[in-house]
Amino acid sequence: MRRILLLAPLLLLTAGCGLPQSSESEAADGAREAARKAGEQLDGRRPRTAEEVGWAASQIEGVEVMRVTGTSTQDGDGVDLVVRTSGSAYHRWVDLEEITVRRCFTLRVSPESRWREDPHAVDCPDGPALAFAPPPEPPRLPGGELRTALPRVPRDGRVDEAEVRRALAALDLEPGIRAEVEADGGRVGVVLLVEAAEGNRVDPQDCLLARVVPGTTEVWVPPRVQRMPGEDGCTVANALDPARPPH
Repeated sequence: MRRILLLAPLLLLTAGCGLPQSSESEAADGAREAARKAGEQLDGRRPRTAEEVGWAASQIEGVEVMRVTGTSTQDGDGVDLVVRTSGSAYHRWVDLEEITVRRCFTLRVSPESRWREDPHAVDCPDGPALAFAPPPEPPRLPGGELRTALPRVPRDGRVDEAEVRRALAALDLEPGIRAEVEADGGRVGVVLLVEAAEGNRVDPQDCLLARVVPGTTEVWVPPRVQRMPGEDGCTVANALDPARPPH
C-alpha cells in the first residue's frame, strides 16, 4: 500500500504534463535550429559562386560543410549545401551526462529560397568537412594616387584631355578596374569603376569620380544611394555634372 501511495504523485505528474522529450530528440532539435540559423545567415540576393557560398557557410561557428552542389546562386536551382551541426541537451533526473548529437541537413541558397526554410535532415556524407579558400579581395580603387596624378590647371588655363589620359595610364590600374574619360565644354570627367560580378543587381557599385576644370581638380566617392544598381552615380556624366547628394 505504501508503494502505491508513493507512486501516485508521480503518475499524476506524468498524466498531467505528458512524457518529457528525450534528451537525444531535444539535442537533435538544437542541431536543426543551428542549421536553420546558418541558412538565415547565408540568405541573400547577391550573386555568389558555389565556392563563395561554401566558404561563407564554413565561417559560421558550429557549422561544417560536408557537400556543395551547383555552380552559383543564380544558375538553375541555386547552390545546395549539406552542413553538419551539433546540439546538446541534459536532463539531470534522467541523464548521467550531457547528451550531444551531430546531424546533417540540406540548405539551399538562391534568390528563390524561402526565409527561415526548415532544413531537411539527411545522412552525413563520409569523409571530413570541406575546406574553402577565401574569395579574392576586390581591387582597391587608388583614390589618393588619382588625386596626385591628375593635372592642376590654372583658372585661365585649358584642360588637356590627353594629359588626363596619360595620368590614368601611369597609374597602372589593377585588373578589374575600368576607367572612362570624357571631355565636355573645357572640362574632363573621369570614372574608375570596379567591374561587378555578372548579374549583381543588389550591391552598390564601387567607383571613384574625378573632374578636372580650370582652377579645380576634384576626386570623390559618390554617396551609396547614388551607387546602387539602376542609379547613375558611377558615370562620367555624374563626374562632369555631379548630382546633388541626398539629404
